Amino acid sequence: MKKKKIILTGGGSAGHVTPNLALIPKLRELGYEVQYIGTKDGIEKGIIENEKIKYHVISSGKLRRYLDIKNFTDPFKVLKGVCQAKKIIKKEKPNVVFSKGGFVSVPVVIGAYLNRVPVIAHESDITPGLANKLSIPYCTKVCVTFPESLNSIKGQKGVLTGTPIREELFTGKREEGIKICGFKEDKPILLIIGGSLGSKFINDSIRSVLINILKDFNVIHICGKGNMDEKLKNTVGYKQFEYVKEELPHLMNAADIVISRAGANVIFELLALKKPNLLIPLSKKSSRGDQILNAQSFKQAGYSVVLQEEELTSEVLIKNLKTLYKDKDKYIKAMEKSPAQNGVDNIIRLIEKYSK
Repeated sequence: MKKKKIILTGGGSAGHVTPNLALIPKLRELGYEVQYIGTKDGIEKGIIENEKIKYHVISSGKLRRYLDIKNFTDPFKVLKGVCQAKKIIKKEKPNVVFSKGGFVSVPVVIGAYLNRVPVIAHESDITPGLANKLSIPYCTKVCVTFPESLNSIKGQKGVLTGTPIREELFTGKREEGIKICGFKEDKPILLIIGGSLGSKFINDSIRSVLINILKDFNVIHICGKGNMDEKLKNTVGYKQFEYVKEELPHLMNAADIVISRAGANVIFELLALKKPNLLIPLSKKSSRGDQILNAQSFKQAGYSVVLQEEELTSEVLIKNLKTLYKDKDKYIKAMEKSPAQNGVDNIIRLIEKYSK
């Protein structure tokens, strides 16, 4: 019997890669040969090659919503990428392509469509990003995380699946997380996550009131590459990381409460792990506003406290942290009633259906 083959794509940030990682163990279990198409310098390359997966490089221009001289040259990079992806897919003959979005995915989706290969895409946020908006006409089905998202997907292509969550996140041990951080005092643990690239705004906000926070909490701060503060290296009760992989399940399990951006992948991981959280979504000044919508949905469901960047002051941050910890059981109970589920099995069922 011929082995089934799938090509995954997605990149630009870890949020467009980690959901793919959640699918890989189940795909391999079902006998799929897994390959990946990404860019030469994207964050996806290192992550995927570390998984010992065959990696194909294509050209891809960045898709921007603002005026930039590269807007005139990048469409040619995208066209080049389409030709490269079409050639790769024609040669590899996958049964199906799965796209997690990000600008690298557009040429791959179009390349699959031109080869008449079914494409399953996934949109994490309430409203589709620009890459997925461009890709949807060429997709067979589009998986979504929020019920509200179905209104944005035309042609009855939308399927509510939830977001795929890595199984290893559920294997973390609190004691191991404490050991990794070297915490000596028995205080509640606050975990801060600024996204895969870090968040200067969150980093600066936390560090400006760190002395006050450390009175009540031990702090784990995942601050992003190049964002470590050497002056705080030996601060008792404060542990910084640029980026974590193997340690992440233990650090997340150790956390009593979490401060995070409101990217869909991370907030659904927090929901799955039942971690009370304070969300600080990216403002509309530096994004299309998707995180604001994600955060609002979680606030309405009773899972999260939400603070907008514009209303964040030292006093407001400290006050909301203390309230979140005091009321943590209320948020845990709300999350325990959530109908949201790990999307891995739902997505795998769709892949299986269309790979035949």
